[in-house]
Amino acid sequence: MSNLAVIPTPQVCEQARLSRDSRFDGLFFTAVTSTGIYCRPVCPAPPPKPQNVRYYANAAAAEAAGFRPCLRCRPELSPADGTWRRGDDVVARALTLIDQGLLAEQPLSVLAERVQVGERQLRRLFVDRLGAPPIGVHGTRRLLFAKQLLTETALPITEIALAAGFRSLRRFNTTFREAYRMAPRDLRTRSPATDGGALTLRLGYRPPYDFNAMLDFLRGRALPGVEVVDTRSYARAFGPAEAPGWLRVSAWPGTREHALKLELHSARPALLLDTVNRLRRMFDLDADPEAIARTLQVDPRLRPLLKRRPGLRIPSGWDGFEIAVRAVVGQQVSVAAARTLTTRLAQRFGTALPEALAARGFTQLFPTPEALADADLTGIGLTRSRAATVQAIARALLDGQVDFSPDSPLDRFVARWVALPGIGPWTAQYIALRALGHPDAFPAEDLVLQKTLPTDGSRLSARTLRSHADAWRPWRGYAVMHLWRHAAERPPNTGDTP
Repeated sequence: MSNLAVIPTPQVCEQARLSRDSRFDGLFFTAVTSTGIYCRPVCPAPPPKPQNVRYYANAAAAEAAGFRPCLRCRPELSPADGTWRRGDDVVARALTLIDQGLLAEQPLSVLAERVQVGERQLRRLFVDRLGAPPIGVHGTRRLLFAKQLLTETALPITEIALAAGFRSLRRFNTTFREAYRMAPRDLRTRSPATDGGALTLRLGYRPPYDFNAMLDFLRGRALPGVEVVDTRSYARAFGPAEAPGWLRVSAWPGTREHALKLELHSARPALLLDTVNRLRRMFDLDADPEAIARTLQVDPRLRPLLKRRPGLRIPSGWDGFEIAVRAVVGQQVSVAAARTLTTRLAQRFGTALPEALAARGFTQLFPTPEALADADLTGIGLTRSRAATVQAIARALLDGQVDFSPDSPLDRFVARWVALPGIGPWTAQYIALRALGHPDAFPAEDLVLQKTLPTDGSRLSARTLRSHADAWRPWRGYAVMHLWRHAAERPPNTGDTP
């Protein structure tokens, strides 16, 4: 991604903080020199004097300058700036790897190698663009997540330290005290509310957000026994087969809170951060609708679609392998047929879940690559060629020929996948769109897109469609979602897209 966002101008920041404009939440932070505190633009506290205000692009930059997070507006709840964290730019790919916890186990040199730049250059890029080095971004991310767990859950502090990536309670206490000038226990002035034994967290987003459209998309593709999607929530079992848990995502109660509600049952502390990151990607919670609309609304075909559904996001999947299998099974068949075949596959080869979870609608986990690499898949109704492709994907993942890591640019990701038998450009781009949530993934071979973009009943070639979509970069994936949604809503429906 070549046009990474920068902090808004001081005039825009000033207007946004004075009006508490939620559209700018997470796009900058306000630091107050007289208090040493930094806040979100939506902070309800009385606005400080302009001469005492400093603006920073992210929480890590504010903390690197010596400011502490506000206890009232809670910066840990703000959505991340998705423009920085998605796409092909070096900083975007590095940030995604940091979000996945790479620096918790590996030195900076490994991160630099993964994104194919020198360690010194990577540090300079972070400081120039984000105002903090990579290790500072990683450290702030860990502490803010710990702060959210301390505030919103009743987890023991030892488990919170583990969930935030600290190997010892002593190290966690020391780091937290040095950064925030208080002990972790000092945040626990009262016991957090419990919700039927579930661990409940807020997942903030930047409005507008069309949660109903997200659920519609996921509900039409939901696999019985693996996930449960109704008009109000998404739920699924997850975790290791020997000790699985389950989760539910719904809208946060009330109209003033720009957040989804995550309920976690029997979740291991070590899996919490990964689970939250998966769900933030899956529900596209860090997108910046304003930045996306500025690019796409220039196209007269997309302008009315954006106006009709300004909060439409890219629905990713929980697991990359699961999405890849769905993509192959769904080649040249309807959504309903693909769902039926994939459900059979999950029931036949998935891991059976305990009876307690089955009572909630979860009967099995989706099959692993190990389970499908040598399985006979023809008995569930798949053609021999589709079955062979699913097996080829499973083996390629186990052998390391392909993966779902964000450190590979889109073109390289697609090239590696189309090298597999039975994987064409459409399938590879679809996997990038829904497994990675890549904002610029574009399956130009898609029949629905080719028929929906023209308004005269004609059909564009993939080459013409791809040329037309160049103006939509780096947000072509969002244009895909708007066109698919429009095609599904208009009568008669022109076709299905898996």
